[in-house]
Amino acid sequence: MKILLKIRYIGTHYCGYQVQPNGVTVQQRLNEASLAVFGYACDVVGCSRTDSGVHANLFCATVAKKGTNYLATDIPVERIPHALSAHLPADIAVFDARWVSEEFHARYDVIEKEYLYRFYTGRIRDPFEEERAYHLPTLGSEEAFLRMSEAAKTLCGKQDFAAYMAQGSKVVDTVRTVYRSEMLREGDLLIYRVSADGFLYNMVRILAGTLAAVGQGKLSPEDVPRITQGRDRTKAGATAPACGLYLNRVVYPHDLT
Repeated sequence: MKILLKIRYIGTHYCGYQVQPNGVTVQQRLNEASLAVFGYACDVVGCSRTDSGVHANLFCATVAKKGTNYLATDIPVERIPHALSAHLPADIAVFDARWVSEEFHARYDVIEKEYLYRFYTGRIRDPFEEERAYHLPTLGSEEAFLRMSEAAKTLCGKQDFAAYMAQGSKVVDTVRTVYRSEMLREGDLLIYRVSADGFLYNMVRILAGTLAAVGQGKLSPEDVPRITQGRDRTKAGATAPACGLYLNRVVYPHDLT
């Protein structure tokens, strides 16, 4: 058996989730905390490879002794979140832990992921939204919201999303099924919510950038289905900044989250 963790983090000061040589990552901090708590090096396998500056409301990762598929500990599972969080910086927290089978894989067993992209539309910047949302006052009108909402709906279903994949990506199969694609409004915040069976590299940020272009009148809502069908990255909008992106929900077959 190994442990499945539920984690929240603010990604502003990290070079993404996965360990890399050129900067501090979320996985590195989780590795360090696991060593401190369990007394031996662990493999902390995440559900996704979030990019530099991306946040997570719900991120899942398994912990097992390094080189194995199991974890041995006398710590009661309900105390593990507190124990790990005590060894983590203030911008990363473990809020749940449970035992899962040795065969369970945090990344490959995911059947659905949901992301949020937050636009802050207030006329004056809000210091509490710095690095937490994309400040874009030009999206503040009701007309912009309605245009973006109309365009977002066209992205639902099983489609080829090659137009919304970062250029240079080596992924061959670019067909994904989007279960939900909608715009929400909370005061000066516009929130794009999208869930799917999987996402291409930078897909959500490019979708967000394309919807922003629709809200600004640079594209029409009717342009979005044509962009999708055309599969040409150069026709879609710019890649929106990482600061507005949040991994919001991860779904496994047996309701582990």
